[in-house]
Amino acid sequence: MIPITDIYGKKASSGEINWVTAIAMTAFHVGAVAAFFFIDWGAILTAVVLWWVAGSLGIGMGYHRLLTHRGYKTPKWMEHFLTLCGTLALEGGPIFWVATHRIHHQHSDHEGDPHTPREGTYWAHMGWIMTGKAMHHDTEVLSRYTPDLSKDRFHVALTTWHWVPQVVVGLALLAFGGLPYLMWGTFFRTTYGLHCTWLVNSATHLFGTQRFKTRDDSKNSFWVAMLTFGEGWHNNHHAHPVSARHGLAWYELDMNWIGISTLKALGLAWDVKVAKIREALPEENAA
Repeated sequence: MIPITDIYGKKASSGEINWVTAIAMTAFHVGAVAAFFFIDWGAILTAVVLWWVAGSLGIGMGYHRLLTHRGYKTPKWMEHFLTLCGTLALEGGPIFWVATHRIHHQHSDHEGDPHTPREGTYWAHMGWIMTGKAMHHDTEVLSRYTPDLSKDRFHVALTTWHWVPQVVVGLALLAFGGLPYLMWGTFFRTTYGLHCTWLVNSATHLFGTQRFKTRDDSKNSFWVAMLTFGEGWHNNHHAHPVSARHGLAWYELDMNWIGISTLKALGLAWDVKVAKIREALPEENAA
C-alpha cells in the first residue's frame, strides 16, 4: 500500500479529522435525508436544474475541462461565470480544486495521488477530504500548482469565499419556496452531486473498461458518466487529458461536451481541443 500523501507531497494523517469539513458534510447529509419529509415537485425540479448548473456548467465544463486542463478557451466573463457555478457544488474554491486535480493526474494511482482507491475505496470516495488540511490551505501554498489561476483576482477571491454563492442561493431558495426548496435545492442537490463527483475518484478507478493502456487504473464507466454529465469516461480522459471531449465514441454520451459544443456554436468557445476519434478507437482492442 502506498503512503497516504496530501497534494503537497507531505505525509497526511489518516486519523486527523478535519472538523470543519466533517461537520459541514454531516450537516448536508442530514439535510439531504430530511428533504424527503418535504416533498414538493417544484422544489425537486429546482434541485435538478441546480444540479445541472453546479455539476455540468460548474464542475465538468468549468472547474475540470476549462480551468484544470484548458481544453478550450472562453471570454473571461464566461470563465468567471462557469467558475461561479462550480462553487455551488460545495467542492471547494477553483484554485484548490484545480491544484488537487492536476496533482491527481501527475501521480494518478501512485505515491502522491490525493485520492487513489489503492488506499481504500472510502479514502478515494470521501475520506481524503475528511482528514488532513488540504481543504484549508491558503492560495499562496496552492499557487505553486495553479500559477495561471493565482494571477486572476476573481479566482483567488472565490477560492477564499467559495461558500458565499452557496449561502446566497440557499437563502434565495428559502425566501422563494420555504423549507422544501431549501432542503431539495441546497441540501439534497449538493449531497447527491458530491457523491456523483466522488464516484469519479473511486468507482472509475475500480470498475469499468479500459480502452487505452494508461499508467493508472482509470476506467470508463457508463453509469458514472450518466451521473456526472460525461465525466465517467475516465480512461478516455486520462489517455487524453487535454481533450474537451471525453466520450469519444458515438455511444458515449457526454453532456459536458454537448455544452462546450453549444458554446462554440454561439461563438463563446474556441481553440477547442479534441482527441481524434479515428486514432483513438482502434486502440480499444489493445486494452
